[in-house]
Amino acid sequence: MPYMYILECADGSFYTGSTWNLDQRLWEHQNGLGAIYTKKRLPVKLVYYEECDRIDDAFGREKQIQGWSRRKKFALIQGQEHLLVEYSKSRTKKDDYS
Repeated sequence: MPYMYILECADGSFYTGSTWNLDQRLWEHQNGLGAIYTKKRLPVKLVYYEECDRIDDAFGREKQIQGWSRRKKFALIQGQEHLLVEYSKSRTKKDDYS
């Protein structure tokens, strides 16, 4: 089953990706075999994932979330879906949380 996932890197940044095999991909990221971005920010931890019906759906969702602000990603990770629309409308506000 394909997945879209979000990792939190050691520096507190988020990395969004998609894969067919989530366990294998997490192992690759943790062992420096994933993306260049995560390789420089180890260790990483899985903070969110979604199962998708098709790999192109997972990839599309990955690209959608990559375009989001940190604030909006954090709301998704925290299960605060009700804030997603508000944060879409307030992109000019400073992301002032940790």
